[in-house]
This record gives sequence, structure tokens and C-alpha cells, in this order.
Amino acid sequence: MMEQTIYAPPEAAPRPRLDAATLHYLGKWLLQSAKTAPLTYPEFLSWADEDTLAEWVNGEIVMTSPASNQHQDIADFLTTVLRAYVQSRNLGIVRSAPFQMKLRNGREPDLLFVKQEHLERLKPTYLDGPADLVIEIVSPESIGRDRGEKFYEYAQGGVPEYWLIDPQRQQAEFYELQADYYTLRASGREGRYDAFTVPGFWLRIEWLWQEPLPSPVRVLAEIVGMDPAIAEAFEKALQGK
Repeated sequence: MMEQTIYAPPEAAPRPRLDAATLHYLGKWLLQSAKTAPLTYPEFLSWADEDTLAEWVNGEIVMTSPASNQHQDIADFLTTVLRAYVQSRNLGIVRSAPFQMKLRNGREPDLLFVKQEHLERLKPTYLDGPADLVIEIVSPESIGRDRGEKFYEYAQGGVPEYWLIDPQRQQAEFYELQADYYTLRASGREGRYDAFTVPGFWLRIEWLWQEPLPSPVRVLAEIVGMDPAIAEAFEKALQGK
């Protein structure tokens, strides 16, 4: 009897498996791509998670770039110093990015401060209304937004005080809201600036450009007028010395 050869197709290559997080974002991206109407803010909040680097602008999702080391160092320094000061005096709350502030658009300032009397604006995942102080650290990628779109949105939205920190130029600008536009209170690369929305808090601008950045303990001690020797002893205790 003649043997019959039966054709067997080659075994199909296994399909790549996607993890749950990738499938989650892929599904949301496909849903958003299929939408013809602008995305509502609740839809945006449902889409984004606490690690998402994105803003809600005119009903669309605008992704933002990760921060550089210098940008993050300055943001962490300001957050540490300002938060410790604000919490110790029960002045309100400090939030750092990524955290949404909802005005006309949903933005993620690098740092914001909300006074105690305005804490009703604070929702579980965003600030519904203006912060009392907003700080943006300028990067090459964000300069157009920080000096353009956000500058006008923050003024029109009622943010009383706006800081623009530019590490590349080693220049800081401090603005105060007058009616519905900003006026420049101070600018430069050194000198003392007193925040008018955070009672008693001030900053030496040159601290921001130091490498490495100054100790937050020493900075806080200087701000509140503590004896430098006490601050030094406290810092050594923290270091286990």
C-alpha cells in the first residue's frame, strides 16, 4: 500500500501576551481615539491615574514629558521646604505634580499651595478652582505653556501668586494677580523674595541654583530665624552623627 502524506501546517508562533496595565491603557486609548466629541473632565479623570503625566486642554488629552534631574531636584526642594513650613503653621496644604488643578482646563502645576480657608476646593483627585500659589519650573519642553497658555489661564482663573523658575537661565520671576492680569513683583537670579500668599515664608533665589541644593533643614532654620548652631545639631542628629 502506498503511504499517504498528510500536510501538517507549521505550528503557529505563540501570540505575545500583554500585561493587564498595557491592556488597560490600550483599551482606553482605543476608546478615546474613537470619540468624536471632546472628552469631558470626568472622563479625563477616569482615564488618567495618579502617575499619568497629562493635562486636559480644550477637551483633549495633552501628554507632558518626564522631568529632568535638575527640574525634579528643584521641585523636591521647594516641596520639602514649603510643605514643612505650611504644615507646621497649619496654613493649608501643598501638592506637587502630578496633581490636577481644574480651571478652564485641567492643569498639573509643578507645585501648588492652597490656604486653609480654601480647602473646600480640594477634591479627592484634583483641585476644583484656583490654588493660592502656583509654581512652575520651566523646561525647554514646557516654556511655551508656562509663559503662554498657563500664564493667561492662571490669571483668568484667579491664581493670586505665580512663580516661574527657569533653571536653564537661572532666573526666577514672581507675579501677583491684579484684577485679571499678572504684574511682576520681582525677578532675578539672587536676592530675597517674600511670598505674599504664605505668611512669613521667604526664599533666597540663589538657593535654587546651588549644586548640590542646600539642606532643607538649614533653609527652614534660616526662614524661621532659628539659631544656626541648633539647626546644625539637629541636622547631625538626623544624619546619625
